[in-house]
Amino acid sequence: MNETELTVVGNAATRPDYKETAAGVPVVRFRLAVTARRWERERAQWIDSGTSFYTVRAWRALAANVAASVAIGEPLVVRGRLRIQEQERDGKWWFSADLDAFAIGHDLSRGTSAFRRVSQVKKSSPASAESSTPATPTRVESFTEAGLGGDEREAVREIAAMGSTRP
Repeated sequence: MNETELTVVGNAATRPDYKETAAGVPVVRFRLAVTARRWERERAQWIDSGTSFYTVRAWRALAANVAASVAIGEPLVVRGRLRIQEQERDGKWWFSADLDAFAIGHDLSRGTSAFRRVSQVKKSSPASAESSTPATPTRVESFTEAGLGGDEREAVREIAAMGSTRP
């Protein structure tokens, strides 16, 4: 089956809503506003010509990083798989465009960003303690398994801040 993958450039229209599935898998959802612009020769200026909204979902480590990094109004570049949803409500048909994201970042043509790598954790076993195995990225499947009780959003911020050299 062919799937439609696309890259969309826009602004975060809602705050990322972070949750975990029943299995403890992190997921985040937010709306992305994408405004088409065109050059109007007569006025010699760019004109906004309509806004489309996409529901963006991200999973696992990407979900935790988005929740810790994205705020309303920030310019983003989202790469993902397009899904068109249709449903009938009160006798009317509604359509929505959803993106299952596999990459999300700030649009650096419109501002700057400070990247902070998620902390690295070394595997510790008697055999590996003596060897110089490289660190492996932390994968958070559940904040409770990681021992980070308390508010979910605060846990996400803690994870994003681990290993950061910035205050």
